[in-house]
Amino acid sequence: RRRLGFGRGARMKFEKDEVSLSGGIRHGSTMGGPVAITIANTEWPKWEQIMSADPVDESLLTGARAEALTRPRPGHADFTGMQKYGFLDSRPILERASARETAARVALGSVAASFLSELGIRLVTHTVAIGTASVPGLYELPRPEDVDSIDENPVRAFHVATGEEMVAEIEQCHKDGDTLGGIVETLVYGLPPGLGSFVHWDRRLDSQLAGALMGIQAIKGVEVGDGFETTRRRGSVAHDEIIRDENGVVHRATDRAGGIEGGMSNGEILRVRAAMKPISTVPKALATIDVSTGDEAKAHHQRSDVCAVPAAGIVAEAMVALVLANAVLEKFGGDSLSETKRNLDSYIASIPDVLRSTNAND
Repeated sequence: RRRLGFGRGARMKFEKDEVSLSGGIRHGSTMGGPVAITIANTEWPKWEQIMSADPVDESLLTGARAEALTRPRPGHADFTGMQKYGFLDSRPILERASARETAARVALGSVAASFLSELGIRLVTHTVAIGTASVPGLYELPRPEDVDSIDENPVRAFHVATGEEMVAEIEQCHKDGDTLGGIVETLVYGLPPGLGSFVHWDRRLDSQLAGALMGIQAIKGVEVGDGFETTRRRGSVAHDEIIRDENGVVHRATDRAGGIEGGMSNGEILRVRAAMKPISTVPKALATIDVSTGDEAKAHHQRSDVCAVPAAGIVAEAMVALVLANAVLEKFGGDSLSETKRNLDSYIASIPDVLRSTNAND
């Protein structure tokens, strides 16, 4: 899923990931120990000498791959990383800074999402904007049963008409020799109230989610619920009123807070968005300097995507799953899945009737 999406570069057509599980799992079930996952990229052999941890004979370091990259790319970690570590070649920086590293996070996130699903907590992520193409102000939220149809969409858009506009925007950008960013939204259904904390800043659920999402390459902004839009409203219409419906069930009349109040999940649908900047490796090479001469130059260009927003959504979902799995285990503990389930059920049952609300699964 991370490799797909309209706007990806040519390398996605020939690079493949070969995944193997080497620890922590027996006959399809976890055993309580660390789960070990190895992801081998089929292109790695071409780089084995260039990126070898051991010293390599200079005579073996030939060809374009072995050349020092002395024209750092604006918007990347290249130049600042070279300043930080004193390198005159950006290769050691860009290889580690690359979003290639997110493959491991997506693999781990899939384990976390599987764990959450056993507790009735389900995630769905969709693309809400690419460039100027964006879903309308009031739009229907996708549900977990819509994941397959979202994955089949070339830009992972739930709203088909908007998805077509996004594809057209990417096509035009490709013709123009440029790149595009956008916004993805992750929704979480079935969260119980009370995950996170209002007591400590570092245990606030929104704080943890924001940090995890900002840790994804190229993400420049995060909002929970209506986020920045809330600043345009007065307090009387910015918050979610608590009501009791005709069946006597307590819930929020709206979900502007995005399922988090006071740093804790409130039982409503969790909504969090991440904004991705346009990819920094631009075919229209940007101005830089050549650190080997100090002269003005055009930045180094290599194979890149026009738009990686759909893939960023998969990474965002993985990070949300990891944060929530940790929050669930912090709250409910347990050495086995069945024990965690019992603790969760016991917690829900312990909430006084007058305070009990529906959760986002209902």
